[in-house]
Amino acid sequence: MSRADASELAARLAREAEAVCRHYLPAGQKSGRYWLVGDVYGTPGRSMFVRLTGSDRGKGAAGKWTDAATGEHGDLLDVIRESCGFSDFRDVAGEARRFLSLPRPELEKQSRQLTPVPSGSAAAARRLFAMSQPFTGTLVETYLRSRGITALHETANLRFHPACYYRPEGGGATRQLPAMVAAVTDLAGRQTGAHRTWLAADGSAKADVETPRRAMGDLLGHGVRFGVAQDVLAAGEGIETVLSVRSVLPGLPDLAALSAAHLAGILFPKGLRRLYVLCDRDPAGEGARKVLLARAAEAGIEALGLTPRLGDFNDDLRRDGIQVLRELLRLQLHPEDVARFLAA
Repeated sequence: MSRADASELAARLAREAEAVCRHYLPAGQKSGRYWLVGDVYGTPGRSMFVRLTGSDRGKGAAGKWTDAATGEHGDLLDVIRESCGFSDFRDVAGEARRFLSLPRPELEKQSRQLTPVPSGSAAAARRLFAMSQPFTGTLVETYLRSRGITALHETANLRFHPACYYRPEGGGATRQLPAMVAAVTDLAGRQTGAHRTWLAADGSAKADVETPRRAMGDLLGHGVRFGVAQDVLAAGEGIETVLSVRSVLPGLPDLAALSAAHLAGILFPKGLRRLYVLCDRDPAGEGARKVLLARAAEAGIEALGLTPRLGDFNDDLRRDGIQVLRELLRLQLHPEDVARFLAA
């Protein structure tokens, strides 16, 4: 098979990216415009992300994937090769052709029923955020304070929705639950997506559902921002993680990328000279740290990892309190930033 033929086959698979992922990576799940799974072999997890649709701004292409834990990347032909255990490309191509020739009436029916604003689109994310309300005095504030978070300044990207729809992944009745809704924005401040954290009725914890956190829209490269980054930025996975660090470093701009995979792919603001990577203590978090530190070094940005004692910085905050977390971070900060950002 020629290179042109292989490219055409990969392009045809990319047009059916979600169907390919559901068939060859069934242990994963859809999150916004991406399919999240553990690795290219189909292991359960969330460190590998496959783009299901091309960006509306031309960045990236459907069918491309990156594994934040290893730094590997490829297309859907690679997915077929590794998930099926093929060593000969002729077998990969044959399997791809077989898959593409299969009738998939359920997907064809779905495509005919698409509305002008798909539920996972950036436009739908903006609409959801606009329907939400400021979180002060709501269950969102109760939830954040229950996790020891006191830094609630510059949090306009967080809102409260009292009855946000929750649809079980495996089917079942749709429910309306209270939720924290976060706006995902690009470097220019334009909202590209949204993240939902469904909450318990009293706000004391996340809702008791299978997947209490989900994202929608265009996420890759972007994040939930707290403060405006200029020369220094801290980036981590979860909203609770970055707000825990912000409780100690209230003047340090932060970005929550929402997953290890997306943390590895964040875009750097112009003029950034120092990046703090908030590391989660798990294989996916370690993989994201390595990838992001390497990318920052290539861009000429000084990158430093901040590491918690437990699984993440919110675990540290809740167990040890703000004074202990302050001393832990003091030891890991660049000397210039101790006086600049560390709360007295």
